[in-house]
Amino acid sequence: MKTVDLFKLTLVVSLFLGRLWGGGAAVPPPCSKIECPTYTVVYVGNGFEIRRYDSLWMSTSTIQGFSFLAGTQTGFTQLFNYIQGDNNEKKKIEMTAPVLTQITPSDGPFCESSFVVSFYVPEANQANPPLAKGLHTQNWVHKYAAVRQFGGFASDIGVAMEAAALETSLTGSSWYNVIKKSRNGTSVYTVAQYNSPFDFFNRINEILFIFDM
Repeated sequence: MKTVDLFKLTLVVSLFLGRLWGGGAAVPPPCSKIECPTYTVVYVGNGFEIRRYDSLWMSTSTIQGFSFLAGTQTGFTQLFNYIQGDNNEKKKIEMTAPVLTQITPSDGPFCESSFVVSFYVPEANQANPPLAKGLHTQNWVHKYAAVRQFGGFASDIGVAMEAAALETSLTGSSWYNVIKKSRNGTSVYTVAQYNSPFDFFNRINEILFIFDM
């Protein structure tokens, strides 16, 4: 059997088992208190899992800077103002999790990186979300992600190390070439933070490599 046919067969079986075992409702523990996007776990590997999402996000424009933490804070402020009513409908929207920060690393130590920060749009608002200047929606339709979880507080050095660890975990797996091809060799990755900054214990963060099948 050809490698590509075997990969497709593995994907189909994984999707079926994910539905059979209730994978479609899988969410990290903090989501028992706050609304989060659901996803289907289609594969569990050594140090990573592959998920499929169908969800809507509200995102900032690109933020340039040297720090993931500073970029996330800038984007978070814009999005928090948005859900507090700074939108074209003057409508308040429920806070959700996680806070996503897409990172496009700089090409050198003295160059700025690029950040895009996103909030998940609550299900009640997804059909017709309010709009706001400087923000745009991202619709993840059958979007896939390779995911690695880690604890504690996310930091500039820490997220880069976790992204490298996810890359290492994927190397040699049946997903590696698919993900690499979809990402066109880029080093872009996304950080998901689920907890309030006032939660000091049992924190959940994730590194995601977003890709298409």
